[in-house]
Amino acid sequence: MRKRTPLSGETTPTENDRQFVTALSRGLDVLRCFRPKDRTGLSNRDLAERTGLPNSTISRLTYTLLQTGYLLYDEPTGRYRIGVPALSLGFACLGSMPIRDAAKEHMQRLADYAGDGVQVALGARDEHTVTYLACARAENGMMSLQLGVGSRISLARSAMGRAYVAGCKPEERAEILELLADHYGPDRWPTILDGIESAAAQISETGFYVNYGGWHDGVHSVAVPFPMPGDATPDMAINLGGPAHFLTKERMENDLGPRLLNVAQSLRLHVTQV
Repeated sequence: MRKRTPLSGETTPTENDRQFVTALSRGLDVLRCFRPKDRTGLSNRDLAERTGLPNSTISRLTYTLLQTGYLLYDEPTGRYRIGVPALSLGFACLGSMPIRDAAKEHMQRLADYAGDGVQVALGARDEHTVTYLACARAENGMMSLQLGVGSRISLARSAMGRAYVAGCKPEERAEILELLADHYGPDRWPTILDGIESAAAQISETGFYVNYGGWHDGVHSVAVPFPMPGDATPDMAINLGGPAHFLTKERMENDLGPRLLNVAQSLRLHVTQV
């Protein structure tokens, strides 16, 4: 079974932990399987493959989620889709993060300055991915990156993900590295780890990290860690990305990187004053 990585400060749930409800955890794992690109839905077999759970367990979980409205069932295809009640959870999550509202104006201003095809985003960790919590694009600009709120990108290979790892607490960083090492395997992990460590070194020196095609060919991006005080709001990272031909090395390192760092510093000041 794929286990959820504990948040910083949490103990790992075990079968002997009487406070931990395994059935609830598995049901949430099923919901987490669905991605925006799964437009035709997922079958029980798909869900079993993504969770590592037995087919019989998946059948009981999808039946329960169907009865409560969190899943919808398309009988002709035998596939499930996310139900409307699940949407309310997402909006409740976003609504509990007032930093998003404070960030939007700064992000939009930077996106407009950066120009066509550039996107500025705020994100937080979700296991071995980063989920976008807010996005801004240049007004009337071309759509370069087809990403929006709720999109998930690589924690290990993207600028935002690597900035997040660099800025999180040491205990969580150790957990993340263990999770990613298991996810990528011994052949790929050394190269991935080199990229993560290089990002941390660059952030230590300049405050930001620039990724040249490491996430996707033809995409350059720069990111800054944005750790949050306390445990009520997740740590985050802010990034700016777009077409490589438009975001040159000179522009990223001497203009947009420092501007993104200024955005993060302004938001940190806002957090301390709230």
